[in-house]
Amino acid sequence: MVGRDEPGLGRRGFVAGAAVVAGAALTGTASAATADGPGNRATTAAAGTAVAFTHVTVIDGSGAPPARDMTVVVEGGRITGLGPSVRTGLRPGVRTVDLTGKYLIPGLIEAHTHSDGPDAVIPSLYPLAGVTTVRDMWGKPVHHEWRRRIRGGTLLGPRWLIGSPIVDGQPSLWAEDVGEHIEVKDAADARRAVRRVKKEGADFVKVYSRLSREAYWAVAQEARRQNIPFLGHCPDLVRITEAADAGQHTIEHLHALLLSTSAHEAEVRRALAAVRVDAKDPSSLSRYHSWFQQVHPLEWKAVRGYDPHKAHAVFRRLAGGGTAVVPTLSVHRTLELPDEVPARAEEWKYLPAWQVESWPGLLQALVGGRTPGQARRVRAIYAHRQRLVRELHQAGVRLPAGTDTGTGYLVPGFALHGELALLVEAGLTEMQVLRAATRDAARTLGLDSVGTVEKGKAADLLVLDADPLRDIRNTRRIHGVVVNGRWIDGPERERLLAAVQKAASQAEPPEEDTAAAARGCGCGGHP
Repeated sequence: MVGRDEPGLGRRGFVAGAAVVAGAALTGTASAATADGPGNRATTAAAGTAVAFTHVTVIDGSGAPPARDMTVVVEGGRITGLGPSVRTGLRPGVRTVDLTGKYLIPGLIEAHTHSDGPDAVIPSLYPLAGVTTVRDMWGKPVHHEWRRRIRGGTLLGPRWLIGSPIVDGQPSLWAEDVGEHIEVKDAADARRAVRRVKKEGADFVKVYSRLSREAYWAVAQEARRQNIPFLGHCPDLVRITEAADAGQHTIEHLHALLLSTSAHEAEVRRALAAVRVDAKDPSSLSRYHSWFQQVHPLEWKAVRGYDPHKAHAVFRRLAGGGTAVVPTLSVHRTLELPDEVPARAEEWKYLPAWQVESWPGLLQALVGGRTPGQARRVRAIYAHRQRLVRELHQAGVRLPAGTDTGTGYLVPGFALHGELALLVEAGLTEMQVLRAATRDAARTLGLDSVGTVEKGKAADLLVLDADPLRDIRNTRRIHGVVVNGRWIDGPERERLLAAVQKAASQAEPPEEDTAAAARGCGCGGHP
């Protein structure tokens, strides 16, 4: 399957991608560079060149123990050889990269992102951060253009799965200031929306929070008819088990889990049905803030009624039906623990200063005004989300790693490393988390060619300076990346990142003074 999700909020990009141009350094196919160490005869190799990565520890993404002193041969964008270095013979002319002391894992997969900016910087940031596949949750023409250029070899970027514009009820949580989205009022509208987005080339239909039950079932039925996956939010008026039975491929975020695991579910759902959005309000930021304020006490009531027996029955149902949950703890944490967002992070330099500087004010607009009591309750809700993640995993529910990048404080590619750390914090082991961002994500997205290190798979690989099974934060210690067979070593990666930084520093802010540039899923947490 293929997926994509919600928009975000914010003037000039609380959830926007940077609109910057990296220039020729980020496009095309890299040429071979000079040697930089013993046995490393090519530090940067084009995708068509055979390269052998020798004496490396392979963590293959399957959950198998690490395999030490291995050789991985890459040619034509594929893994063509894999075995112990001592028993691997190389034909003359194969370039070698000695990775003694290094760790090789599959390229990471970002299952929930929003990528905006009509330029080369956002696409390139993903692979340069080790993320070689992304699922974009709010599709736009620029994403299809990026994918076309990436496939054609003229743009450095990840494999891209592209969703539809969000399909929401009427009125939507989003106003016109965020750009195109599709409001449906009834079943006929919903069916037309599914046919339309398939014709436009979306990989999946993105469903949203305010869909009516009638419209939701119509989306599910038409999606089956059109053979296109549907996924996204579990609408407020639909039980998560109903969504699973209807064939919704993934549930994004943890909102629906709060309700479906609560003894107060029926009462909370009746109250949700009474929540109103002002259709005349032209500001998405204002609409979302209003919705947050109405929904927060309902989520708190749901959490206080948590029923472990009911929860386990729901989780078994999801696991048995193959419905995956993308927790997006990163955005939940930002909006629910705003006092803990960093004052600065190294990767922020790869986005325009005007964008980064807008984040605190936009976050305040979303979550400001909480009383001390509300702040304590929201913190407790976040802790409960962590518990749900742990119990979902224990029940066998697949948890692809996704961040809701596009939301403020999350930088494309780099944010996924933070999500991995949050999953460990929630109770998963490092091995389990690596699998969530590789094999499990690939299976969820229906991508047979990526997600593990094995012969015949696409050569999307990440080489690390330290063992990620000892500390998941070591996924940030990137030695080099293989992107569709192209080896980008450390020095070349630094040059490419420097080009991004320079372009970001020169980027002008968009003319819109509204949330039009926004595309994250601002619903990551309720104040």
